[in-house]
Amino acid sequence: MTAPPPPRFPTPTRLTPFTQFTGPQYFLLAGSFLIPLGSFAVLPFMSVLLHERLGMELGTVGVVLAVASFVQFSGGVVGAALAERVGLRRTMLLALVIRTAGFAAFLPGLSRPTWAVVALFLVSVGAALYLPANKAYLVTGVTEDRRAPLLSASSSALNAGIALGPIAAAPFVLTASAGLFTAVTVLFALITAGHAALPGAPTETDPQPTSATNPQPTPETDPQPPQQANPQPPQQAPLKADRRRPDATPPSRLLPFAITVLSVYVFMFFQHYLALYAVGRTSTYFYGLVLALYALLLVVTQPLLSDWIALLPYPRALRIGFTALAAGMAALALGHPAAILGGALLICVGEIVLFLKNDLEALSRSDRSPAVVFGRQRLAAGIGAFASGIAGGEGYAWADRADNVGLFWLAVAAQCALLPPLLLRALRGSRR
Repeated sequence: MTAPPPPRFPTPTRLTPFTQFTGPQYFLLAGSFLIPLGSFAVLPFMSVLLHERLGMELGTVGVVLAVASFVQFSGGVVGAALAERVGLRRTMLLALVIRTAGFAAFLPGLSRPTWAVVALFLVSVGAALYLPANKAYLVTGVTEDRRAPLLSASSSALNAGIALGPIAAAPFVLTASAGLFTAVTVLFALITAGHAALPGAPTETDPQPTSATNPQPTPETDPQPPQQANPQPPQQAPLKADRRRPDATPPSRLLPFAITVLSVYVFMFFQHYLALYAVGRTSTYFYGLVLALYALLLVVTQPLLSDWIALLPYPRALRIGFTALAAGMAALALGHPAAILGGALLICVGEIVLFLKNDLEALSRSDRSPAVVFGRQRLAAGIGAFASGIAGGEGYAWADRADNVGLFWLAVAAQCALLPPLLLRALRGSRR
């Protein structure tokens, strides 16, 4: 009598981690696409609404948008503290209620500037409260090797929504504004109702449930083998404890925060001024093509590379990321359409590596809850974006007056190459 053949398990592939999420995780990933889709159907057109439709001065418009952006980023610290106090699901619900009310307030804001400004700030406050709780809900209670696929999938969904939102709204934003704001308000009301049905987030010590699509035990969820009679003490535990002890090398735990400030600072020069630079040298259609290819590369590539990025040593990830940013900024300085496209795609590679690795490293180095970690990362991004806005405006204006805007991009490339080693040296000095 022959023995039955051993059970066959599917061969893991690069996409396997993305088929093993839980139902709530899939729902939040869908929300990570729909929320920016609705938001960016409206927010990119705020300057047009405030200036051309409501008659607000451009200087005032700039101040309103800058303050709203800073609230959206830096308010993540408040969102993290609220999540620790009342829970992740309740924080997300409160944030979505505030954001839904903000989009509803845009309806009277179509004819009243005060209502429009109030609506914009409500939307910004809602985003500040929601994002840290959302990311924390995704990664709380999961094993460390599952964090990179979850965060990369969330980032890809968010960037897909950001890319498609303005395209979907463009035909309606000026001709049917009331209908557009009504549709976005209804969308957010439905998303809020869906969040109300979510279960409470697991704690850090809860076992990770198997998903409906992966009922078989996996290496991450298999029970540990029985202990031997004379077990040897684990060698890595003391190192992990030392790494997270409050008095153990604070600059080491500060490093991901500082690198995030620097990453967003240099990246936002590209984000703010590429349109102004590229449209005048090519066309709006070519600029749209650049944005579409950029979004496609970001959405598809980051999840596929998430495991590789997670395993990269942090110093090597920084070298790869900042080198790609520096090369991309230098390519933009050439001004040729092919150089603009190539530079943008190189910058996308830098974003893929740096932004995901910074979040993963911040989580691994901190003993605080994921909500607090992501709140601090949002604050770091806000500081970087604010500094970039101040420096970039004057720098671009100077290069434009000199009739050589390529110098602006060369200066940014030089900062991508020189600032990271200077920052690392300063942190090592403070550690000593």
